[in-house]
Amino acid sequence: MSLKILLRDSGGREHALAWRLAQSDLVKHIYVCPGNGGTISENKCSNLDVISSSDFPSLVQFTLKNDANLVVPGPEQPLVDGIEFHFRNGTVASSYSTSQLPHISASKPSPKTVCTVTVPPTAKFKTFGSNQFDSASEYIRTCEHRVVLKASGLSAGKDVLIPETTEDALAGLKEIMVDKAFGSAGNEVVIEEYLEGPEVSVLAFSDGYSIVPLPAAQDHKRIGEGDTGLNTGGMGAYAPAPVATPEIMNRIVKETLRPTIDGMRREGYPFVGMLFTGFMLTKSGPKVLEYNVRFGDPETEAILLLLEDKTDLAAILHACAEHHLDSIDIKFKPGYAVSVVLASAGYPGNYKKDKEITFGLTSPDYRIYTSDGRVLAVSAYAPTLEIALQKAYHGVDTIQFEGKTCRRDIAHRALASTASDSPSQTALTYAQAGVSVDAGNALVEAIKSYVRSTRPPGANGEIGGFGGVFDLKATGYVDPVLVSGVDDVGTKLRVAVEAGVHDLVGIDLVAMSVNDLLVQGAEPLFFLDY
Repeated sequence: MSLKILLRDSGGREHALAWRLAQSDLVKHIYVCPGNGGTISENKCSNLDVISSSDFPSLVQFTLKNDANLVVPGPEQPLVDGIEFHFRNGTVASSYSTSQLPHISASKPSPKTVCTVTVPPTAKFKTFGSNQFDSASEYIRTCEHRVVLKASGLSAGKDVLIPETTEDALAGLKEIMVDKAFGSAGNEVVIEEYLEGPEVSVLAFSDGYSIVPLPAAQDHKRIGEGDTGLNTGGMGAYAPAPVATPEIMNRIVKETLRPTIDGMRREGYPFVGMLFTGFMLTKSGPKVLEYNVRFGDPETEAILLLLEDKTDLAAILHACAEHHLDSIDIKFKPGYAVSVVLASAGYPGNYKKDKEITFGLTSPDYRIYTSDGRVLAVSAYAPTLEIALQKAYHGVDTIQFEGKTCRRDIAHRALASTASDSPSQTALTYAQAGVSVDAGNALVEAIKSYVRSTRPPGANGEIGGFGGVFDLKATGYVDPVLVSGVDDVGTKLRVAVEAGVHDLVGIDLVAMSVNDLLVQGAEPLFFLDY
């Protein structure tokens, strides 16, 4: 089996998906519609910008003409607009299988009533139509609990207001229902009980029967550091979130995900693809905040880095579409992944576009410019959260464009939790730094015989030891001259940092030291391993 994939949209999420899908041996080509400056540079990928991404009949004809056999929609809107229906009628497999599904993402009340046989744990709520402003206002005044206001339709992740006071809530209600701040998305408003606790995003693959949750992530929705300011589409994410303990994840699957998948199947519209559920971890347990039928953004840019190298994303999505997810082995790497979003100054309000983006080596063939409020995401993986953050922010600092802004406190909740849980633990262990002592010892044992075979007479030392003796006379030299070579990692380390590749520095240093001796006509006798 080989796959030609149509990936729909132009964001960082789609770049991350294209990057990971292209690593699959199953994938022959990926058409990204319309794509962006990142997707065009990926292996096996080409941007499809000659067809409107909302012209579904033309996209169906393109896929049939080019033998594309799997469609991966990016955001919710094309699903709401019926993209799955068009492709199924065109006999092209989609990683989302039922055109009825987008209602759970397109409408905020739906997580409360996703199916009649399933009522997920969630907050108290009440829904008001566009002509019920007075009734909604009265409800806010009399409900006796703090509220959250949600525009019921789609609004690019910026459709939630969290007022501090009753007066703020009434002002926010007017903003949504009277001033139409969210346009038609605010034709219906959900007034919901304010829940307290940490939020987590849980993405899960499903084929309508099986369900495989990914490591829980934490998004950073507010524009300002310390979770202040207006809501955005997301300013960064990290995974796995320490607050989502194994016990919590078991409850999430048992109390919400499994009943949701089973309930939807029983009601005649089995869910296929990626189910993205937002949870609040309250004192009484996880409660559902929202459902989305898509990969999260920016959660996806982080979580994909946690898939084991041999785990095939294309095979997973194809198995979802063909209803045999249980035949796919899905594994995750230990460690942490971080994604930091760079935004244009003014976002989520008014901002300027078409600002040139520069970073590292530039191509003479094309230039890249900003085109939206959230410009790009820088993602990194490492054995520890701290190192992953360092790598991500190093990448952030190498990228420049006019008006660049970002949050510098991504993962602050996890870091604060770690500090409070173990205040005296400030040093990393070998394991946390990505070094396995057991694996190192096993390697030494495996190569000892080879090392001994190269040991000349006069050498008295053992691999794995911390010192040794070399008797020049016993080696047979007459009036030997000692030749030394001294070098350091300065330049090489700088290149490694810029390239983001550190595992070859030691190899280069040893080779350079050997060469420095050989060019002077000397014979290398021994090396220290540090």
